[in-house]
Amino acid sequence: MIRPAPAVIAALLILAGGSKPVWAAQKPAPGAPAPQAITAPTVADWRTPDPQDILVIDTNKGRILVELAPMAAPNHVARLRELTRKGLYDGRSFFRVIDAFMAQTGDPEDRGTGGSDLPDLAAEFTFRRGAETPFVRVADQTVAEIGFIGSLPVMTQSSQLMPMTADGRVSGWALFCPGVAGMARGGAPDSANSQFFLMRQAYPSLEKRYTAFGRVISGLEVVRAIKTGEPVDPPQDVMIRVQVLADMPASSRPRVRVIETRGAWFAAEIARVRASLGADFTACAISIPSEVK
Repeated sequence: MIRPAPAVIAALLILAGGSKPVWAAQKPAPGAPAPQAITAPTVADWRTPDPQDILVIDTNKGRILVELAPMAAPNHVARLRELTRKGLYDGRSFFRVIDAFMAQTGDPEDRGTGGSDLPDLAAEFTFRRGAETPFVRVADQTVAEIGFIGSLPVMTQSSQLMPMTADGRVSGWALFCPGVAGMARGGAPDSANSQFFLMRQAYPSLEKRYTAFGRVISGLEVVRAIKTGEPVDPPQDVMIRVQVLADMPASSRPRVRVIETRGAWFAAEIARVRASLGADFTACAISIPSEVK
């Protein structure tokens, strides 16, 4: 069964992301005021992610760390952990890589036609956001709100609708910004299985059509260095080994921390980027720093 990721590249691409700290200088939009200097984060501005929610992907081009987002796609996150622990992703190639789009992998056949021996998954294109959801708003569009849940950029219906819904929640969905990790599928919505892709650049038309299960928090430059091709001609770049951070021996386990999106530093960074970009401001323009030791 063919499980390709999205077929063609849209014209609209929002170029953002990268591995440099976002408190480094960024070029403002033409005519926009120069951004004010921002201090480096303090200890209180960082968080330590749950090691069960970090995939450590060692490739021949370098290491990629993906933070999983169980609040957005619990069943897909569970599948990624299960297949990782079974070793299915070890040695898998990036067989379909489009420069300004994404890098696809996770096929046991390394060509886009295979999957695991587990059943296909029901789509999790959207999720339900309640008042208790740790959502950080960066923009209010009246009928919709844009922000972050952890490191995942999302859009939801307005929170003002919560009292009007049966469950007191509103619908939300991931924004496919650079670094966002999504599940590949076939033509049917409920056909995702094992294949996934990592966004090299933004691609908004994937929203509410593909399940996003996390985001690269370290190694986006590695994702962008993977050999391109559709399909990729041999030799292909490969995931040498994929592990859940919690399963790694203490002696070799990297120490990871990520900027807390609910913290004061991140609030100041949002204001700085908004002032710099003006009307061009999007959630994809906001990088979330991480440190890996």
